[in-house]
Amino acid sequence: MVDDERDGVRLTSLDAPLGDGLEVTKGELVDHLDANAFRLVPQLAGRPLSVKRVRPGQEPFMQRNVPKGAPDWVRTVPVWSYGAHREVHQVLCDDRRTLLWLANQRAVEFHVPFFLAGAEADPTGIVLDLDPPEGADFGVVVEAAQLVRHALADAGLAGAVKTSGSKGVHVVVPVRGVGPEDAAAATRALAARAAALDPDLATTAYIREDRHGRVFLDSTRSGSSTIVAAYSPRIRPGLPVSAPVSWADLPSVRPGDVTVRTAPEWLGDGDPWTALLPDPQELPADLVAQGHTIPVARVQAMHEGRRRARARRAEAGD
Repeated sequence: MVDDERDGVRLTSLDAPLGDGLEVTKGELVDHLDANAFRLVPQLAGRPLSVKRVRPGQEPFMQRNVPKGAPDWVRTVPVWSYGAHREVHQVLCDDRRTLLWLANQRAVEFHVPFFLAGAEADPTGIVLDLDPPEGADFGVVVEAAQLVRHALADAGLAGAVKTSGSKGVHVVVPVRGVGPEDAAAATRALAARAAALDPDLATTAYIREDRHGRVFLDSTRSGSSTIVAAYSPRIRPGLPVSAPVSWADLPSVRPGDVTVRTAPEWLGDGDPWTALLPDPQELPADLVAQGHTIPVARVQAMHEGRRRARARRAEAGD
């Protein structure tokens, strides 16, 4: 097995398959992350990191707590995990060395929240995650993204777009001077305004069966939720990459165009994501106020699910 050492980090089994069905080696993952460290680390630095890892013969798994045996130079931050009902210690990937160490752990996906550790009350951005219906052409996602762009412009805002590395796109809006609840409310309002521009194309329906073949404008990735970072690979065959794209070029992009193998020719020498992101913006008061009138999607879906279950039981009892 081929080994290497970079920045004091021993890298092992670089010629071995990364994971089942991924069609790349561990070395190709390491090389991609290393080549993009100057782009990726600034997005990750200071933010509690969640990584999705792979191992041959196992299902991929999300890891928030720092792995046992981590070097003492790997910085972490204590975070309360509502899912695990305990405090976990999440990695702060502040430098190339930590990124390489994570790569050697077969960390493929890098997910971060829109806040810095210790500043949870100061969101740095909001995002709409556009998810196409099953079997739909990527073109419908592009059309839905234009609805979001229109809604942003009508509110005096601007956003940048990147592929999710999976089937959809993320529209990211850097913000300042807003608390978590108001940021979440504004995200709900933007989704509602965008969907209202073409209700046959887009929907904010959280329950899948209510979407009826429309693009889902997901407004729930706020608060402690995370987003996959630009330039992060995704756990799919060939390791597609979440790639920045200009609004002008979006119609010509397709999922899977940018992978760990093709990224160098697509991304060039600069940092297109940083170049595309607008400066942080204040959220309009009317947008925030509208959002506070819209129920939180997950909560609404939970209540609706219970109502439908009761209705089905009642119907079965007739």
